[in-house]
Amino acid sequence: MTQQILLQPAEILDDGTVARPAIYKTETRQQIVQERKETWFETPCASDLTPEFTASVQRALKARGVYRGPITSVMDARTRAAVRAYQKPQGLESGILSLAAARQLGLVAVEDSDTS
Repeated sequence: MTQQILLQPAEILDDGTVARPAIYKTETRQQIVQERKETWFETPCASDLTPEFTASVQRALKARGVYRGPITSVMDARTRAAVRAYQKPQGLESGILSLAAARQLGLVAVEDSDTS
């Protein structure tokens, strides 16, 4: 956090002329503006994160209007920004694709809750 601290006010004459400008000191200090928040979520397995899977992520996000780049098969900054934009309304502000989002996008099979 950086702020200007007034050390000496300006000296202004009766006619409005500034005889001596104000003197300020710039002070920079670290301050926690928001407490750190840890968020835990499941992600697809690393072995599943192939270029083909990434291309599917890009196509799915493009179909939903959150990815506007080319299909490169690379999890680049533009793709991560689109993942973040897609997940944010669900309360997850992360550029890392969650397993829940991958399921919503139709990229990962949904677990069958009726298995015995």
